[in-house]
Amino acid sequence: MKKILIVLASVIVLITVGLLSFKSYNMNLPKQRIKKIQKLGVVEKQVTLPDGSIINYGENASDKKALLLIHGQETTWEDYANVLPYLVKRYRVFAIDCYGHGGSSKNPEKYPILKNGADIIWFIDNVVGENVIISGHSSGGLLATWVAANAPDKIDGLLIEDAPFFTTEKGRAEKTFAYKGFQLMRDFFESGEDSYTKYYIKNNFIQKYFNQGGTDVWKFLVVDPAMKYLEKNPGTIPRIWYYPEFTQLNNLYTLAANMQDGNGEYDLRFGLMFYDFSWFEGFNQAETLQAVKCPSVFLHVAKPKGSKSYYDEDGILMAALDDKDAKRVHKLLPNNALIGNIEGSMHDIHHDRPDEFIRGLKALEDMIR
Repeated sequence: MKKILIVLASVIVLITVGLLSFKSYNMNLPKQRIKKIQKLGVVEKQVTLPDGSIINYGENASDKKALLLIHGQETTWEDYANVLPYLVKRYRVFAIDCYGHGGSSKNPEKYPILKNGADIIWFIDNVVGENVIISGHSSGGLLATWVAANAPDKIDGLLIEDAPFFTTEKGRAEKTFAYKGFQLMRDFFESGEDSYTKYYIKNNFIQKYFNQGGTDVWKFLVVDPAMKYLEKNPGTIPRIWYYPEFTQLNNLYTLAANMQDGNGEYDLRFGLMFYDFSWFEGFNQAETLQAVKCPSVFLHVAKPKGSKSYYDEDGILMAALDDKDAKRVHKLLPNNALIGNIEGSMHDIHHDRPDEFIRGLKALEDMIR
């Protein structure tokens, strides 16, 4: 009996230690990402433009070829942490925060693609000081493509990462998963409620995919834990220690971080410009793609796991764009390689599948040579 008790006690201790270790690891993942970047020698900097606008960016010291990275919406330049170990060995990296994000200016007048794009060209001229390879993810991919088309003498190559070409146009956008998120931002501002974080968690469109068969799984799995967390940690972003990283549930909470609530650096007014399409003013997507002169690579993710289509049963596009859109992008770009059907990744390829992002970059390097 004594031996059995000792074995049981040992098992309990091991389980307890394991759970505590998992909790510590899981809760500190965001901090670990920052430490990882700092160890690579990537330093956060800022530059002030002649009109007073600020562009925040990360840069490593290097005499190698310049690579300019433009993140997607609702994140920052640090989102490239998973590919930076490879990039800093081969490039002088400039990873910028788009206006409305991170440490860059929060002036809605500068948010639209043409204005932000013009300032990125200024950044290339006045900060980088040489030609660049440019890479953009999602809306940052639209932005990178505009820069490549409008500053052809400054761009040697273009890597586009799952950018929502054509699906963001009026008449098409309304039937996309992404647009439902922008509509939620609009609804929040009209609601008069004081916390977008709570509003987002309770009203997110994605809950319909959790609540099948009349059960409110969303409330049990997402809303209730988040609200309990916020009771103890007001003004923060929920992070539930027992959610494994692969579930993406903590990342779902992270997307709620915003300047208006004071728990993040994303300006919800940026998203409103995707809702009313003002971000796209003067931007012809097809003509811009055709105007790109440099070699390019377009990365496109596969259908959502377990799905036969990019669309749900109600016809809502559950990705940035479908395979027909990706082929159209490929056809319009004068000198492009399409790397499609990337599996094991959601929208953020450089985070979910850094190997595929690097494969695309290597392919672009070969085309440039």
